Amino acid sequence: MTQRKVQYLTQEGYTKLGEELDLLRTVSRREVAEQLKLAADVGGTADNAEYDDAKREQARVEGRVQELEELFQSVQVVKQDQPSTGRVRVGSSVTVRDPKGKTLQFLIVGSAEADPSQQKISNTSPVGMALMGKKTGDEAKAETPTGVVKFKVVKVQ
Repeated sequence: MTQRKVQYLTQEGYTKLGEELDLLRTVSRREVAEQLKLAADVGGTADNAEYDDAKREQARVEGRVQELEELFQSVQVVKQDQPSTGRVRVGSSVTVRDPKGKTLQFLIVGSAEADPSQQKISNTSPVGMALMGKKTGDEAKAETPTGVVKFKVVKVQ
């Protein structure tokens, strides 16, 4: 038996993904079943675009349910209110400055919760990995698809 890789989530991410799983199990599955029944009643199951669409939606819902169930089997919730070690870890809010003086702030989260548009970056992303373990004043260098990115850590919370 292979050991599962730990998936880190903040409490907020754990709650949000738990709510999504509950919604998929209780509401989405029922809605898809109703769509399948209606499409089959109207046009049978052969050469029926509505039925095919409902089957694809069912596969999407079931795939996401399975993905979330597997995630929750290996999840570790990161406590963000723990005393700061002064070093970047999952759950840390990190303020950095690039060489041009631009200041950026990131929340380091697990990969399941990452959302770069919300400045939530994964601990396994190039920038996240470069920042892990750093403390205020340290420099970090990340190899990204667009080239090397350098940061100076300004603040760790």
